[in-house]
Amino acid sequence: MAADTDNPAEKPPKIRAVILDFGEVLCHVPSTESIERLAFLFQMDPRTFLPIYLQTRVPYDRGDLLPSEYWQKFAEQARVKITADAIEQARRLDLELWSHINDAMILWVQRLHAAGFKTAILSNMPTDMATHVRNNFAWISYFDHHIFSGEVRSVKPEPEIYQHCIDALGVQPSEALFIDDRDVNVEQARAAGIHGIRFQSVEQLREDLQALGFTILPQRS
Repeated sequence: MAADTDNPAEKPPKIRAVILDFGEVLCHVPSTESIERLAFLFQMDPRTFLPIYLQTRVPYDRGDLLPSEYWQKFAEQARVKITADAIEQARRLDLELWSHINDAMILWVQRLHAAGFKTAILSNMPTDMATHVRNNFAWISYFDHHIFSGEVRSVKPEPEIYQHCIDALGVQPSEALFIDDRDVNVEQARAAGIHGIRFQSVEQLREDLQALGFTILPQRS
């Protein structure tokens, strides 16, 4: 079950705040072409590149590594040599990888914000990407709070980052709804008392929101 819906006969929960992940929720899944560009920079097959990329992100997302340090360590783990210029190019391509914005979701957040809901981004995101988002996406103003892992030095699904977000919003966990594309992150939110929906598509999100009794829905793509 995607949403933590209760018995339909019961009163819908009172939601005052909506928390959204960034990667693959507010932005689209990276394209095959964008992944290939980054992989080829390291002279790697994309099928080999992507697992290492995903497995090595946590220290970078937590803010333990600078971009140059992360990409150097990535190259070492992948057993390839890379120049300083290539590392800088990798940093730029990495930012582009997560910059294909899901307009339907942004329009929904705009409507939520205008309706008086408290809003927050809760994302595993290194400081380099956080700076890029703030500098390039005007829609960031629709969010009251930006909880980026590299800035708070905690990553999902660690309980601390959820508590940090709830404290910033100033609501009870039961008054918040969290939307993320990964089951493990949604499960931890539910463990903290937050309503959770796993995002797979805008249409699926609409259905799960309706099941939860939520009336402001994203428009169909």
